[in-house]
Amino acid sequence: MSKPLNKQELHNLAMNHVGKDLEACGFEFVAVNSKLKKHPQFVCIDKNKQWFFVIVRAVLLPDNPNNYDIVWMETFKQHAFEKNVKVLYAGVGLGNPNGENLPIYLNEEYLIEYNGIQVIDVNLN
Repeated sequence: MSKPLNKQELHNLAMNHVGKDLEACGFEFVAVNSKLKKHPQFVCIDKNKQWFFVIVRAVLLPDNPNNYDIVWMETFKQHAFEKNVKVLYAGVGLGNPNGENLPIYLNEEYLIEYNGIQVIDVNLN
């Protein structure tokens, strides 16, 4: 019998997709943190040596992966601003193709909604 993925495993699955996207965009990884609720998940630099904090958020479909906690993000933006680091957000929606109320199982097909990496303006409001 297949094993349903737990929250940490769903987060890791989302991080794998985002990590491949970051690599394809030419980012170099400085640090990776895959623990739930520990931010950022990736610390990267680009070819111009600009530093980036990347926040990855996995949600179960039909929730919208592009939405994030705006109040929390303001405090994170303050941290990035103080360090002269840009912030990127990557929301990943995951679901079971056989029904939205069913879990996602290890080594089985799943739905993914990923609209790429969003730049979060670190200018303070």
